[in-house]
Amino acid sequence: MSGFVKITVGELLKKTANRLPGQEALFFPEFGLRQNYAEFYRTCRNVAKGFMSIGVQRGDHVSVWTTNVPEWVYMQFGLAMAGAVLVTVNTNYKAHELKYILKQSDSTTLVLIEGYRDANYFDIVNDIMPGLKTTGKGKPASGELPLLKNVVYIGSRNEIPGMFRFDEIVSMGEALPDSALDKREKSLDVNDVINMQYTSGTTGFPKGVMLTHYNIVNNARMVGDVMGMTEKDKLLIHVPLFHCFGCVMSTMNSVYHGSSMVIIESFDPLKALKAVDSEKCTAINGVPTMFIAMLGHADFEKYDMSSLRTGIMAGAPCPVEAMNHVRTRMHCSEVVIAFGQTESSPVMTMTRRDDPVDLRVSTVGRLLPDIEGKIVDPETGEDVPAGVQGEIVTRSDCVMKGYYKMPEATSAAIDRDSWLHTGDLGTVDGNGYFKVTGRIKDMIIRGGENIYPREIEEFLHRHPKVSDVYVVGIPDSKYGEQVLAAVQLKDGQAATAEEFIEFCTGQIARHKVPKYWEFVRDFPMTASGKVQKFKLKEQFQQKYNH
Repeated sequence: MSGFVKITVGELLKKTANRLPGQEALFFPEFGLRQNYAEFYRTCRNVAKGFMSIGVQRGDHVSVWTTNVPEWVYMQFGLAMAGAVLVTVNTNYKAHELKYILKQSDSTTLVLIEGYRDANYFDIVNDIMPGLKTTGKGKPASGELPLLKNVVYIGSRNEIPGMFRFDEIVSMGEALPDSALDKREKSLDVNDVINMQYTSGTTGFPKGVMLTHYNIVNNARMVGDVMGMTEKDKLLIHVPLFHCFGCVMSTMNSVYHGSSMVIIESFDPLKALKAVDSEKCTAINGVPTMFIAMLGHADFEKYDMSSLRTGIMAGAPCPVEAMNHVRTRMHCSEVVIAFGQTESSPVMTMTRRDDPVDLRVSTVGRLLPDIEGKIVDPETGEDVPAGVQGEIVTRSDCVMKGYYKMPEATSAAIDRDSWLHTGDLGTVDGNGYFKVTGRIKDMIIRGGENIYPREIEEFLHRHPKVSDVYVVGIPDSKYGEQVLAAVQLKDGQAATAEEFIEFCTGQIARHKVPKYWEFVRDFPMTASGKVQKFKLKEQFQQKYNH
């Protein structure tokens, strides 16, 4: 590909640190941590050497189960320097899911924090590794996980039998000569897998998406170029780092362009507002629900958002109303929409900062410069004309190497001509602007009519009482499926199903008007902020199962 750069993650950070040593790299308000690029680079090198000191080899898999703590960012770059593969573990996972990831990924090392929300990670790890307290550090502590030797703890406990402390790892790294790391780095290749992201697994078991230095550095390059990112920018990062939105579109993007990272441990609308105000952030990334929560916060008007210039809304369909408020009330006039999936590192298309507003609210933009994409008939695989709906497929050097140890799933996702089949339905117009109309498996078929939830959701967002809404299909003995709308009302509002049916009547086709209406306080979410529609379906299909 013409614009692709051949550079490893470690080489990239070294280049930025040499170019901008005094430039602020990292600020964590909750941890009181501030580092410039020279300091950040030095810490990442010590972390790399520390993991080498406990036996982590090139190609070894290191599972990281933490929130957005400083150590996560050090490991993202440090493990890449050491040639290890960072395996991201969803912060919402519990014991069964953690054990699955550790086993399926063949991880040799696990890094964890004390816990998050209702899960105590320390206790969970001791439960699934019963021998941890007696076997000692650096030795397998579970017969079910024979490859897992090292457990590294980040936190304040005094007693952590069988585990290394993260600080201990850093100290060990400081003692290892730089020449050992230099030698390791020289052995690396840009096409080495460096990151393994587990898909959320809405169907079947989660799959480990294998991404390389080449994949993610170049995706970050293109994403930041579209945003116009430079060393003058400060990006607020409150999306989870375990997700590509966090570690490619946010941290890697910042390091590539020499921008400053302002990172919040986990999303909180008030903390986000305070950080933009106090740090004068110029950019902000988030899923629509995050922007909606910030805009809807009671103290929104108390904080100055005028420093904002750009940002990305992605991860879910972006309601028109929310997009317009982000542009005006948040002063984020150059906000863009991005679309993609983890298997493509992740971004395929983006709107551009100078696109007319109507294109920025009605499409997911054009292909990135070095990415191919088109629409094909899901049944035949044939290309379809402009404006005709089909499956979105993409081909580029950003496409994953494959799913770890799942050759059949890889072959099902990437065809013989190297096209990645996204499973997303969409159209593309004559000017190359893509629209996403739904997921192939999200499509509702009611009495033989194909219904695309996205279309109904966009329409219902126009109702003045609606804060957010999601549409799913509920099994029905007569029609096959019926349409259900789960509506989150704005604070202080009340509504009835009859009111909404009246709103739809005459505006959308009769078969698209939801039969069932549920008014909900919140939606089941993944840790990365995506609504889990399959859980919504499960929640309500028993109620309406005829």
